[in-house]
Amino acid sequence: MLYLLFDAVRTWLLDTGLYSVLGVLDQVQFRALLAAGLAFGIVIAMGRRTISFLVGLKIGDGGETDAEMLRAHAKSKANVPTMGGVLICGSIFVSTFLLADLKVPQVLLGLFVLVWLAGVGGADDWLKLTAARRGTGRQGLHAWEKLVFQLGIGVIAGYFAFRYSMTEGGASLGHALNVPFQRTFLPGSQGVNPGLVYLALPVFVLIATLMIAGVSNAVNITDGMDGLAGGVSCVVAFALLVLTLIAGSEEWAQYLLVPHVPRADELSVLAGAMAGACLGFLWWNAAPAQVFMGDTGSLALGGLIGYIAVVIRQEIVVLIMCGVFILEIMSVVMQVGWFKYTRIKTGTGRRIFRVAPYHHHLHMGGWAENQVVVRLWILAILLCVVALATLKLR
Repeated sequence: MLYLLFDAVRTWLLDTGLYSVLGVLDQVQFRALLAAGLAFGIVIAMGRRTISFLVGLKIGDGGETDAEMLRAHAKSKANVPTMGGVLICGSIFVSTFLLADLKVPQVLLGLFVLVWLAGVGGADDWLKLTAARRGTGRQGLHAWEKLVFQLGIGVIAGYFAFRYSMTEGGASLGHALNVPFQRTFLPGSQGVNPGLVYLALPVFVLIATLMIAGVSNAVNITDGMDGLAGGVSCVVAFALLVLTLIAGSEEWAQYLLVPHVPRADELSVLAGAMAGACLGFLWWNAAPAQVFMGDTGSLALGGLIGYIAVVIRQEIVVLIMCGVFILEIMSVVMQVGWFKYTRIKTGTGRRIFRVAPYHHHLHMGGWAENQVVVRLWILAILLCVVALATLKLR
């Protein structure tokens, strides 16, 4: 909204000479960094009040776990309020709303994804974590209910992302299948690689749905230690800021031979706001945590990451960046699958890991919680560096 106001008075600013002062708002890179700073400031400023409000409502994490060794650890966090994702999602929304160009439909669609998944996560948190205060009632949304909403927003976002990236001629680079080491443009020229594969609407929507729902669940599963999901999300969001700026710049996209998606650089404001919000949340969520993000934050963060990856046509690069999240969700899938398989075959279920998700496996193996969190942060940084480096290997 602030940028739209600036755009509306652009002529007046030029006539009065004030454009030389405020013209920096025309630079999307500046607005992306400003959004990061604003989101950070909002979370810091509103953190204590929000935490006090949640404590007053007795919205705390029950800290339930099926691993005996972790129960004492979980009980120590039982009175820490959760649903702190309202801080993250609120600051992302406000910062993006103020500083992004709202005439770009992909930005509005990103905000819609944010609000949708924050609402789903918020409903789950509220039902689950106020059950004791209410005396009776549901212990959160059923898994299938959350999945329906996640798949639903994936289909909606995928459909409109496809439509918004169409050109007068139909298919565009916003529909191109982008795989590692593939050249979108021919080296030394501005010609598009004739061997590109363009995705049909059903395939595009399927990929978008899997990305949004999959990464959303992966971040949700990772959210199990103080600062873990927030820190990794912050790292990935800063890397996404770089990717969106590259995708939205025709010059940089052609130089790096990656798909150019017009106006995708406006999503850097959304990515910047996400990075700043996560960084600010770490102020309150660092060990010992004063608040947890809960499903309200984790579902929305994962969904946004998946959505941006689809729009800029960098799903595989983003999945590399999200290696920690993928490791966490795959550890759960492998653990559950192997346990059920061995129980059917031998009558006794067996485990691959001491406990899943993987961060608890490491903790039970003797690593302190801070060691697990910081080392996974380091791994996330390395994975983002590797992912960005692959852009030059074409």
